[in-house]
Amino acid sequence: MKADVLLGLQWGDEGKGKIVDVLTSKYDIIARFQGGPNAGHTLEFDGIKHVLHTIPSGIFHPGVVNLIGNGVVIDPVIFEKEIIDIKALKIPMSELLISKKAHLILPTHKLLDAASEKAKGKQKIGSTLKGIGPTYMDKTGRNGLRVGDISAVDFNTRYEKLKQKHIQLLNFYDFEYELEKLEKDWFDSLVTLKSFDHIESEHYIHNALKNNKKILAEGAQGALLDIDFGSYPFVTSSNTITAGACTGLGIAPNKIGEVFGIFKAYCTRVGSGPFPSELFDEIGDKLAKVGNEFGSTTGRARRCGWIDIPALKYAININGVTQLMMMKADVLSGIDTIKACTHYELNGKQIDYLPFEDNENLTPIYKELNGWDMDLMQLESLSQAPKEVHNYIAWLEEVLKTPITIVSVGPDRKQTLYR
Repeated sequence: MKADVLLGLQWGDEGKGKIVDVLTSKYDIIARFQGGPNAGHTLEFDGIKHVLHTIPSGIFHPGVVNLIGNGVVIDPVIFEKEIIDIKALKIPMSELLISKKAHLILPTHKLLDAASEKAKGKQKIGSTLKGIGPTYMDKTGRNGLRVGDISAVDFNTRYEKLKQKHIQLLNFYDFEYELEKLEKDWFDSLVTLKSFDHIESEHYIHNALKNNKKILAEGAQGALLDIDFGSYPFVTSSNTITAGACTGLGIAPNKIGEVFGIFKAYCTRVGSGPFPSELFDEIGDKLAKVGNEFGSTTGRARRCGWIDIPALKYAININGVTQLMMMKADVLSGIDTIKACTHYELNGKQIDYLPFEDNENLTPIYKELNGWDMDLMQLESLSQAPKEVHNYIAWLEEVLKTPITIVSVGPDRKQTLYR
């Protein structure tokens, strides 16, 4: 048995949570492999909207195991709030396991995040200020605290040592802060974190594969935010691509099965960084309004633009995508002419790839396609869609050389159409 992987192919916010929720019934285990509470996965069913930040998106399906892998960083305060919110819905929560090797976000990590972002001024990255970057820095610097350390007899001593290191850095930034309340909430929330099973997740995954359990590895953010292959430095602090499932869960590369790539029928981006096909006109405003393009974690408005084919091809290649799933096709309804960026112009030359150079200098070259007027949110089958929708899908499949197997026409589970 092999593990399937589901991830975003743009700058995040593609709708991964919804598709994981839709696909969960086909799997025994849903495993999150990277990122932290800077990711917000939105699910909607029975007329209720649910936003998850750390917990895998299969949590509302009884009988399915949800695993937070070693590649994830966990804020106990946010984790506790997620648990409280889920229990308040009175929906049976499926089994939740946590890797002992997942790193902890300390209160001072969040302060350092804010101090670092403030110091950058106009060059700020657009951090969610959740402490993700500083936590991964301590992880790679071999200073971090992990979930498995909570039960150690010297945990408080190790916590204080790391905290003091952070305070020295905060003093260097000349950053004003109040820590007492943050610390109290953090230690109080450890009680909830301790109440769940902490496991050697890589061994659990290995045994599950040997016993023919079906596993779906759930990514966060998007491929173009990958620390190595994204639009650096305007990226996240972890590997968001398929390879991240190997390091974030301990899955061997030859145990990866299907790779589901999620993308929007257009493009969005939160925060700073290059965005060649960004729109600054009434169509961009329409996409933002109709698509409700506001971050589920931060509430920040998302920048909107036309779909970017070179960037999408790049993401498909580095992830080994085997199936594509297009989200928010309904948002394009009512636009007479839909554009798609097929190439860039850089220094007078036409290119069809993402270059290393400053992507702010890329000029998009567009292909125009006919739009449609029909409200797709009412569709029960893709066969009911107008021919322009089918033409758009067929053209995308032709240029991307990858099949599109699902088209989403709304936020609810039921608004998911199979091809």
